[in-house]
Amino acid sequence: MGETQQHRETAGQQKVLGLHIGGSKTHAVLAEAGSTDGGTGGASSDVEITESSANLSSVGHQGVDAVLRRIAASVGDGVQAVCAGAAGADTPASRAVLSALLTEHFPGAAIDVVHDTRIVLAAAGLEAGVVLVAGTGSVAWGRNRQGREARSGGYGYLLGDEGGGYSVVRDAVREALREYYAGLEPGTLVRALMAATGSVDALQLMDSFYTKREPDYWAGLAPLVLELASEGEPAALRIQAEAAHSLAALARQVLGELGLDLPLVMAGRVLVNHHELAAAVSRKVSLDDPSSVRILDQLPVRGAVELARRLLPA
Repeated sequence: MGETQQHRETAGQQKVLGLHIGGSKTHAVLAEAGSTDGGTGGASSDVEITESSANLSSVGHQGVDAVLRRIAASVGDGVQAVCAGAAGADTPASRAVLSALLTEHFPGAAIDVVHDTRIVLAAAGLEAGVVLVAGTGSVAWGRNRQGREARSGGYGYLLGDEGGGYSVVRDAVREALREYYAGLEPGTLVRALMAATGSVDALQLMDSFYTKREPDYWAGLAPLVLELASEGEPAALRIQAEAAHSLAALARQVLGELGLDLPLVMAGRVLVNHHELAAAVSRKVSLDDPSSVRILDQLPVRGAVELARRLLPA
C-alpha cells in the first residue's frame, strides 16, 4: 500500500503518533518527531491510517487491542511518543486501560491519553479556549489562561448528549410519533426518516429505534434532518433550533466558569458539516466578539500529533 511504502522511505527517523478515537472510527497520523506543521494540516511525509473504533465503551478491551495491533503493524518501529484523544476517556480507570494497551503495542514510547476535547484545542493552535464538540454526542470543555479547566455535558446518549447527532434523530422519531398519535399524515421529515430506515409507519420506526441500540447508526441520520432544516422544513427547523439551544447552553456554562473573553472552537461532524446549525449556536452563545467563535478547520487528530510531540524530551 502507499502508506506502507511511504513508511519504509522514512524508516529510521524518529516518529510520533497521534490518535483520534471516536465512537465510530479511529484516525491515526504518524509524523516526524522533530518537525511541526504550524497548524497547516500536516507534512507530506505524514502517514495517515483510518481504522474501526478503538473506543473502550463501544468495542471492549479485545476490540481496542485488535485495532491498536493493526495500527502498530502499519506504522512499524521507531515511535517515540503516542497521544490518544479518546471520546469517553472520562475516568482515570478508562484512561489507564487504554494507556496500558498503547504501552503494550508501542513499547518504549511516551504515552498520554486525554479526552478528545483536548486534542481539538491543540489542533486549533490554542493553549487556552473553549471547545464545543457535536458528533454522535455533545460536550464542551475548556481551559483558561491560568490553567483552570471546566466541562459541561458529554454524559453519553442515555444521560445527555443533547444537540448531538443521536439527540437530533431521537427528536425526529418523537416528531413521527407526535404526528401519528395526532392523526396527521406524516410530514416531509417523517417520510424521509421512515424511508431511510425502511419503516412503514411511526410505530415500526419506534420499534426499530428501541431494538437497534447503536447510537452511531441513528446519529448517522442526523444530516437528513439538518439538510431538511436548511431547506426550511418546519419540523426539522424546530429540531435544529432545539439542538442549537442545547449546544449553546453547554458552551455558555464553560465560558461562564472560565471567562467570556476566551475563544470558542466548534468541532465534530454535526457542527463542522452543518454551517446553519453552527451559526445558530454562535448567535446563541452571544459573545461580545463574534470573531472569537470559529469552526475547527483541520482534523482533530492533528492536535493529538502536536500533544505527542510535547511528550518528547526537550
